[in-house]
Amino acid sequence: MRRNPWDPTDFVKPSTMASKSDQKPGERFKIVPTVYLVLRRRDDILLARRCNTGFHDGEYSLPAGHLDGMETLVQAVVREAKEEIGIHLDGNCLRLGHVMHRKEGNEERANFFFVSTEWRGHPRIMEPLKCDDLRWFCLHKLPPNLIPYIQQAITCLIQGIAYSEYGW
Repeated sequence: MRRNPWDPTDFVKPSTMASKSDQKPGERFKIVPTVYLVLRRRDDILLARRCNTGFHDGEYSLPAGHLDGMETLVQAVVREAKEEIGIHLDGNCLRLGHVMHRKEGNEERANFFFVSTEWRGHPRIMEPLKCDDLRWFCLHKLPPNLIPYIQQAITCLIQGIAYSEYGW
């Protein structure tokens, strides 16, 4: 059953309060925006195993990336899909499925998870120095070595939860 997106009880609450960041006096707070592609094929989802990056190597994630600047979130997802898995997406076919405010060390990120069931081309590893496996997994049989915040985002997507927080 689909949840009411206006119901505040659907939000995942942080377990603790955040501490002040290490920004300099007078410096404006900055947050890193990151986009993720949730490519769906019936009950399957496409996951990529990270390698040689120094960040969650050996664990599965979604195709993702940072904004390059002077591009929209949708443009960033379309670009990252082509760069990382060699597919072409129509930005009009993307649906924003989940937003996560995530803390990683002293850095904060705004993660935007876009869902698509339509694309052109066959997903393949385009960056073999950063990804050593790309495969479809059943949403109900995800690999045990899935990055924890990705697991949370997928769970929220399945449950229709629009927003969550992680790492606080």
